[in-house]
Amino acid sequence: MRPKVAIIGAGPSGITALKNLLDQGIDAIAFDRNQDVGGNWIYSEEESHSSVFETTHIISSKTLSQYEDFTFDEFDSEVADYPSHDELRRYFQAYASKFNLYPFIRFGTLVKNCKWVDQHTWRITTETNGESKKEIFTHLVVANGHHWKPRYPTYPGEFTGEFLHSHQYKKAAPFSGKRVLVIGGGNSACDVAVETSRVSRKTAISWRRGYRIVPKFLFGKPTDKVAERSKWIPPRMRMALNSLLLRIIVGKNEDYGLQPPTQSFAATHPTINDELLHKIRHGKVKPRVDIERFDGKTVTFKDGSKEDFDSIVACTGYWLSHPFFDKNFIDYSNGPVKLYLRMFHPEYENLYFIGMFQPLGCIWPGAELQSKLMAQELAGKWQRPDNIANLSEKEVKNPHFRQINTPRHTITVDYHLYVKAVKKHLPKNYISRDPISPKRIKDHESHEL
Repeated sequence: MRPKVAIIGAGPSGITALKNLLDQGIDAIAFDRNQDVGGNWIYSEEESHSSVFETTHIISSKTLSQYEDFTFDEFDSEVADYPSHDELRRYFQAYASKFNLYPFIRFGTLVKNCKWVDQHTWRITTETNGESKKEIFTHLVVANGHHWKPRYPTYPGEFTGEFLHSHQYKKAAPFSGKRVLVIGGGNSACDVAVETSRVSRKTAISWRRGYRIVPKFLFGKPTDKVAERSKWIPPRMRMALNSLLLRIIVGKNEDYGLQPPTQSFAATHPTINDELLHKIRHGKVKPRVDIERFDGKTVTFKDGSKEDFDSIVACTGYWLSHPFFDKNFIDYSNGPVKLYLRMFHPEYENLYFIGMFQPLGCIWPGAELQSKLMAQELAGKWQRPDNIANLSEKEVKNPHFRQINTPRHTITVDYHLYVKAVKKHLPKNYISRDPISPKRIKDHESHEL
């Protein structure tokens, strides 16, 4: 049976899935509710799919955050070491234009339901401009991202001020003159604390545990490029060395009034931020411990202190969510994610997940490699192992890092080890820089009509 593939999402993972399937001559269509390519990186001041802020820059450097088929230098040689959300949006759209992907994407289309029929059939329901449509595909690719469904914290009592999730935060200006509390120690939390502190009456940041704050540059180079030099060292030893280097360069958290990390370096995601520690030492951001309870606008912290705030921004992460699946079919919102190479389902052979992993680094290079391997299989050039269920279980039981047991840490991988693991299955000439031919586009458009 000739494959006919549906792809959910035209963000960074979806477009590389589409491109690599088309490269192998496979019929594929991507569905996206936006009106252009870019996913989360299409900034909007209104609450939407997007989770980027007005000032967001990526936290991995450009050379470790690019597609091999289309590098940042090919796009724009003057792109910043840490590109802004607008540079990234333009990069993804340039990728789609270069490879002639636009005719194969249906924009303004929401995937409502995906029904698995058998190993050769998916029944997919979409909605465009209020009109529902059902179609049959042989394979389904899930590339809907995992930074769009907010996860809110719960505390005793009620806060009567403004309470929002970082997904709703777009820029600092609305917090001018306000007393702001930011909850969380991840990248979004530290960014929000830094930005609101420029305009607020007061900004405090509440941590429930100690986090490591990693600068964006070491020795004049992007930190991940410095760390790359030690990728040959086993992860556990490498992380111990990284922790020691960070202690030497940055100092102890206690020096900044912050809680010390109590876990190993890789047990949680390090936070990449150049400004938080500077703002703390200049009195612009006030460190606070975890929250005990709310009482109106008064927040009681676990050390017994109390403060009044006008606004709280909870930077507490996102759920893994696939609302187009029935809950009793697949639900990865809790518990382990058993997928071979983070993409192959052990039971449903015609289902692929692209970009549903969280490296200590950037997702897109790995998503590109996943897409190439998927395309190789569908083109009959690679065969998955027979014992895929056992391999999926083995990956869960032997992760790259032993992390704390929270929903945020169920899909973590080591960037370099993961890239190496996928490349083992690819041919040496896996890079492909040719656009889709005009004839292929014409044939597709004729078929669509």
